[in-house]
Amino acid sequence: MSWQTVLGFEVHIELSTNTKMFCACPADHFGKSANTQVCPVCLGLPGSLPVPNARAIESCIKLGLALGCKVNLKSKFDRKNYFYPDIPKGYQISQYDQPFCYGGLLLGHKITRVHLEEDTAKLQHQKSETWIDFNRSGVPLVEVVTEADFSSSTESDEFLKELQAIVRTLEISTADMEKGSMRLEANISVKRPDYPGLPDYKVEIKNVNSFRFIKKAIDFEVSRQINVLESGVNPIQETRGFKENTGETFSQRAKEEAHDYRYFPDPDIPPLEFTQSQISIWRRELPELPAQKRLRLIQLGLTATTAAILVDSSIRYAKFTELSANHDPIDVAKLLVNLPEDKVSDASINRSIDTLNNSEAEIRDAAIKVIADNPKAVTDIKSGKSQVIFFLIGQIKKELGDVDVSLTQKIIDEIIKS
Repeated sequence: MSWQTVLGFEVHIELSTNTKMFCACPADHFGKSANTQVCPVCLGLPGSLPVPNARAIESCIKLGLALGCKVNLKSKFDRKNYFYPDIPKGYQISQYDQPFCYGGLLLGHKITRVHLEEDTAKLQHQKSETWIDFNRSGVPLVEVVTEADFSSSTESDEFLKELQAIVRTLEISTADMEKGSMRLEANISVKRPDYPGLPDYKVEIKNVNSFRFIKKAIDFEVSRQINVLESGVNPIQETRGFKENTGETFSQRAKEEAHDYRYFPDPDIPPLEFTQSQISIWRRELPELPAQKRLRLIQLGLTATTAAILVDSSIRYAKFTELSANHDPIDVAKLLVNLPEDKVSDASINRSIDTLNNSEAEIRDAAIKVIADNPKAVTDIKSGKSQVIFFLIGQIKKELGDVDVSLTQKIIDEIIKS
């Protein structure tokens, strides 16, 4: 009998705010000297009190709106209690039963919730020692939780990339996975196709930092679980890591349930209330999202593939928007998709686009005139001196400016041979 993969995600996204979630320390921690951006609040010292970051709350809710979520008009922060060195106060400020956003949809997959919490400190393991850098502790962290309605790593790859594109379009995070600004966790289990509901276990793969690696981790874990099930036992419900060098997952610890964290409302942070008019303002402030951009470009006559290439690159898309205001969108797209990204902003591109505006008829008229004015060049070409054609192309450029060289060469050949 075959097996069916049951797959869901928890995606953590660090917000690009100026300050941390509950204190005034700088939130930009990447590459900074260890423990230089800390205070009593993010170090969890006794007596320190958290003050919520309003911009982080707004960013979280805007992401939820972009994902089609409903917004809880009454929400709160909770304490998620656990003991681990990366949380010095013994609990993480997160959200439990009243998240900011819930019930969304992206690419046909259900979003359970979008909530806000504080990031943890970063552990650095060196031989027999573990060092702790608290610069990351307290950075605003949005968590996007999906339903377990994915059935393959290929299906999930498209979803995760679209989520990253939305986050970047909203400009609420760089979502750079190599810097840890976007971290992926997959909840994986396997069942028989005729088994009703969800399996009675799940395995969580924690903190994977690339689309390629999460796909490898999922594929390996599915295969591992099938082997365990076919041996006659259930896989252990646990948290596992992923070894990038071997492509294998490995056991870390038994997986906790929600009741293990003993959630309760944070007594230092009052409940938050929002109005429908406030939510409506934030909804109106949302930019055009990637799916909307692609659809609009397709309606302009671009292929789906070309539209995706342009939208996936903010640099290409910005240049396309600039140039297509005065030039044919299809011609502009043809030019941009074939350019390396580092050349897209080059000043010469504005001259290059002019070559696309010379119609074939205009080039042909100019070529006829140039050929008639340069009979020796024509004789040389007919005698085998093919390089002379570039002299004629140069004369046509004097008439029209920059031209499509391959099209111009083809027209000259046709005229000379006719």
